[in-house]
Amino acid sequence: MHPTHHARTTPDKPALVMAGSGAVRTYAQLEAGSNRAAHLFRAMGLGAGEVVALMLENRPEFFEIVWGAQRAGLHFVCISTRLTPTEIAYIVADSGARAFITSDAFAPVLETLRATLASQRFMLLGAARPGWEDWRALCDAQPTTPIADEGAGADMLYSSGTTGRPKGVRAALTGAAIDAPNPLLSLMMMLYGVHEDTIYLSPAPLYHAAPLRWTMSIHRAGGTVVCMEHFDAEAMLAAIARHRVDTVQMVPTMFVRLLKLPEAVRAAADVSSLRAVIHAAAPCPIPVKQAMIDWWGPIIHEYYAGTEGNGFVACTAAEWLAHPGTVGRALLGTVRICDDEGNELPVGEAGTVWFADGPAFEYHNDPERTAASRHPVHPGWSTLGDIGRLDPDGYLHLTDRKAFKIITGGVNVYPQEVENLLVTHPKVADVAVFGVPDPEFGESVKAVVQPLDMAAAGPALAAELMAFCRTQLSPIKCPRSIDFEAELPRHPTGKLYKRVLRDRYLAAAARAD
Repeated sequence: MHPTHHARTTPDKPALVMAGSGAVRTYAQLEAGSNRAAHLFRAMGLGAGEVVALMLENRPEFFEIVWGAQRAGLHFVCISTRLTPTEIAYIVADSGARAFITSDAFAPVLETLRATLASQRFMLLGAARPGWEDWRALCDAQPTTPIADEGAGADMLYSSGTTGRPKGVRAALTGAAIDAPNPLLSLMMMLYGVHEDTIYLSPAPLYHAAPLRWTMSIHRAGGTVVCMEHFDAEAMLAAIARHRVDTVQMVPTMFVRLLKLPEAVRAAADVSSLRAVIHAAAPCPIPVKQAMIDWWGPIIHEYYAGTEGNGFVACTAAEWLAHPGTVGRALLGTVRICDDEGNELPVGEAGTVWFADGPAFEYHNDPERTAASRHPVHPGWSTLGDIGRLDPDGYLHLTDRKAFKIITGGVNVYPQEVENLLVTHPKVADVAVFGVPDPEFGESVKAVVQPLDMAAAGPALAAELMAFCRTQLSPIKCPRSIDFEAELPRHPTGKLYKRVLRDRYLAAAARAD
């Protein structure tokens, strides 16, 4: 259950194929590169349990670095390339990273970081830059054999900060062997049939929890990862056909982009090799998922979990068709639904989703947020901050993030429901819904829409979309106003930075007062 074994048994097999460039890394090359990285970390004085941070685009060296850190017993912090220098500096400092690795693709932010974090080692991939160490040259000077004191390290990932400052989740290291059994791989084998012949497509940024952990699990199994440099709907279809991809992990936003391709492109796509399509990260609108099942067949699986690892909920396509809108039943932990005081709610009522009897976690250097994630009455229950309900068969249906609940005229409105409807309109590419101050109702429902054609933005389209909402939602849930943006601040992993939009409107309201 580690690529080092596959390097011995199938050294020439591709561990990685970059979908755009065609660059390949065999298991033998991954073994040599990760060993060099582990030696370099030791040469830099990084011992087991210490931290290295990387901020990289999807590229082959990403895996050499994370597997090198894993076999050197380090925590590896993978940082979003979409963050500002201030946010990056916060994560590097908060994590305690002693080394920072990035690429010349992010030159505009590099010098700001160096000035802010003068005590770290700064290494660069790509074109040389004064004051930066050359990661490639340093690595190439190291041995390709394993270090003498291998031990399993682990990722230390930060939330994407959609509701505030990113929170780090740091798992305790046990000193286990680098090839110790991996729970995620066991789940992937059991639920999705992953094995050594799996050809897995990763269309999302590798710094996010799911792409990182899933691709590393495929390497543990001995399969091949086909990695897209960045997501593009039409290019994804081409990659599936060209590489005969059988397994892929996606987010609902990608479904929407695929479904809005021209009909001729969709009809010509060859997806016959697919046998397991897994999605997560955000609730999927029912019409969107139904359309994907109609197109690709009943091979679409769903799960609900977080970076925190405190629970895992999953469902098959057949279960979803029987319970439309569900994210599944709990396979790790027990789902409980509670009101704001912590009282359990009856079946069918929406409240905070708690996991009972799941693995414990803590937010690094943040005891207040750790405490806020714990149930006020029941020790051992924890939450990711989502709202949902259980149906009579025990299937979980998510409603929204608790932080985005709108209270308008004393009525609770969950923006996800409105977003799920509006995104199905043929003139809408993306949408964000949130509450804004209202002198009469306390808050009113605001929608910000990214139209398929920005030239169509204006009062007529706003009126059309509000009328569309009123045909399917009660008036209190419908947007009272709609604005338009050429592009919404959505993370490549599918998460919407709604906080960025909402804060802009809150600041404008404060200035008006």
